Amino acid sequence: MPLPPVKETYSGQVNEITLGGGDRKSVTIGGAKTIPHGGDREATGRRPVIAVDVLDAPPEDWPPVLADAYADVLQDPAAWATKAVETVGAELLCVKFDGIHPDKGDRDADHAVQVTRKVLEAVDVPLILWGCGNDDKDNAVMPKVSEAAKGRNVLLGTVTEDNYKNLTAIALADSHFLISQAPLDINIAKQVNILVSDMGFPLERLVMFQTTGALGYGLEYAYSIQERECLAALAGDKLMAMPQICDVGYEAWRAKEAKISDEDAPEWGDAARRGPLWETVTAIALLQSGVDIVRMRHPKAIARVQAYINGLWGSDA
Repeated sequence: MPLPPVKETYSGQVNEITLGGGDRKSVTIGGAKTIPHGGDREATGRRPVIAVDVLDAPPEDWPPVLADAYADVLQDPAAWATKAVETVGAELLCVKFDGIHPDKGDRDADHAVQVTRKVLEAVDVPLILWGCGNDDKDNAVMPKVSEAAKGRNVLLGTVTEDNYKNLTAIALADSHFLISQAPLDINIAKQVNILVSDMGFPLERLVMFQTTGALGYGLEYAYSIQERECLAALAGDKLMAMPQICDVGYEAWRAKEAKISDEDAPEWGDAARRGPLWETVTAIALLQSGVDIVRMRHPKAIARVQAYINGLWGSDA
């Protein structure tokens, strides 16, 4: 007779949070009391969620294989969001404000606020509102984005060790959830959480983000850091007990193996299959490390990863 599975048991657990709600649909993540393959399905917590990326401005650096999937909506974030929900099946959207970056159009706060309002009107799923990564621009624009989404229980980001005060105060005032960002360093990740907590922001409303490494470009190290953070939470460390998010779509499609064309690398096989598979493999590997939200882009990759999630956690867990 086969032996029963060995069940890993731990003293702590990952915080459970619910995004959205009210007049919008909601998504609950976290709650894990063991690792994803720890032998106890009931203790794996809420099933992970895919956040489909919607950009505030048409991307200029997407390879054709990816851009073609959204060719009819790239100029209109609200239409893009609608397609992501109705066609791709998104339960959660990440509006990424690349277009406000000084090097990518330098669009102003009015632009970002209009995008936020239009997306909120177009769809009823929960939102992640993610800045451009330029501290000065995010400090000027994201508070107004936060105000435009007040009362919608969004996930706002990101705050870092060097730039956390402004957005933390805004997220606290507008009752949003917050993403704390750190490089692939578990000590810095913990330090950012401490800094945010010292400002009075509840740790129970915090989601952690470490720099994501794609397949072939640091995936092993990213997996290791995220797994260590998950294990720290399960061991009872309250400062590391936050759900985790990773940015698979952006990183996977930066890899030359994903974006290079058939003409430039015919020996690598069909780019229409290769790119989505690169994103798929990256996402599934990181899900096994214990992350709760994966940001993704290509519909084919999203469908494959959703099937994996449904197979391990159940489609209606």
